[in-house]
Amino acid sequence: MEIIAKCKKIRSSPQKIRVIANFIRGKNIKKAFQILSFNAKKSSFLLKKVLFSAISNAEHNYGIDLEKLKIKKIFIDNGPTLKRTMPRAKGKSDKILKRTSHITVILSEK
Repeated sequence: MEIIAKCKKIRSSPQKIRVIANFIRGKNIKKAFQILSFNAKKSSFLLKKVLFSAISNAEHNYGIDLEKLKIKKIFIDNGPTLKRTMPRAKGKSDKILKRTSHITVILSEK
């Protein structure tokens, strides 16, 4: 049985979130929360939020014991990019790309 939680249009680039997601991929829930709690990056807070949502889904919808859960898969996909411009010298402009992410966490029983 797979339990899924998604969070879309997160205002952080996928490249930054994937660094932290690689630490917790395949770990059990307790170990993943320890890793995310002691990491000071913004992306660890975002991943912890989605992970907590997946745990709540497992507990409320399926009645699964939390000790049996582990992270099966984590996907960090590109979301829509906000395009902005910044004025530069001699009347020119540069593009600023503010990237967003979609996070998907899939849990399974051991």
